[in-house]
Amino acid sequence: MLVDREYFLDYMTYKRPLKPIFIEIFGLLVGLDQEWAAQGATPEEISLEAFDLDRIKTFRIPTNTRILNGFKEEVLEETDEYIIRRDKMGRTLKLCKDYATIPLPMDFPVRNMEDWERIKPEFLYSPERLAQDWLAKTKAAKQEGAVIFFSMPGGFDIIRDLMGCENACLAFYEQPELVEDILKTVGDTVAKLAEEVLAQVSIDVLDMHEDFAGRSGPLIGPNLFNKYLKPYYRRIWDMVSAQGTPLFRVDSDGNLNPILDALMDAGVNFIYPCEARAEMDVVALRKKYGCELRLLGGIDKTALRGNKEDIDRELQSKLPYMINSGGYIIGLDHRIPNGVPVENYRYYVRRVREMIEEHFRA
Repeated sequence: MLVDREYFLDYMTYKRPLKPIFIEIFGLLVGLDQEWAAQGATPEEISLEAFDLDRIKTFRIPTNTRILNGFKEEVLEETDEYIIRRDKMGRTLKLCKDYATIPLPMDFPVRNMEDWERIKPEFLYSPERLAQDWLAKTKAAKQEGAVIFFSMPGGFDIIRDLMGCENACLAFYEQPELVEDILKTVGDTVAKLAEEVLAQVSIDVLDMHEDFAGRSGPLIGPNLFNKYLKPYYRRIWDMVSAQGTPLFRVDSDGNLNPILDALMDAGVNFIYPCEARAEMDVVALRKKYGCELRLLGGIDKTALRGNKEDIDRELQSKLPYMINSGGYIIGLDHRIPNGVPVENYRYYVRRVREMIEEHFRA
């Protein structure tokens, strides 16, 4: 099913009872395509087209809220095993070709305030941050039934991209003025862009990539979040929500439980992918936060490595409750991992569809 704007917003804001949306969030992990091909999967199955999963019709307003022109992007070294390149942010990145989808940063452009001041002009507002045809494209997309997304950088995310994970964490303690200046500068730019957009069109989803947690917990605690990141979040959320934007979605892997209250107090009301092995149990989250927190994902991907009974057990533990509560998009809690037989994935999709139909026949 192609999910249009009306269906998506009605379902995610509980306006009327609807069948849940069922999607694949990120697709296959590197190498799984070869495993499935060896098991007899068709090209349509490997591309996931054969499974007739729901597709949400979306449009992301073409804005640049990060570095403007940036550094010259270039390949520095390439072998059969890896590629090393410099990206627009000025980082040197190494991607191992056979098994990685995300490159490993080797260095970063900012260590201190002096480094930041040197590239800070690249983060200031400029009219060219909005594509010239953004308004026509956005209006056309909305007319065609697309959900309208406006993206902003994650507060921790942008600092980590500039400094690296370890130095970013230390900066909240050792260089608070630097943290504050980065967030104010980026916030000024995002606010100005949001103001321009909202003067012309409405936004359905404020969207943020803020991948700041691991299996054992977040990289920043609630006290630091409330002091530094909450003002950044709320500045933009208060602006867009006042104009009718209903959803503030954050993408972060890992265990967010220690800071979920703080995230929600900052305006966040929609999270994904809800990794089951990181204690992000969607049923527990729904019982604790009710309909105020929308959820996407949460089906333990590793269950698909087992047998059909393992898949049934995982689905039965979550879907009956979540289907009944609404505001939840069914999906695995990250990429389909290596070691998942294609027959198990076929069974998983079929069982989800059957459980949805059984619920709505009852």
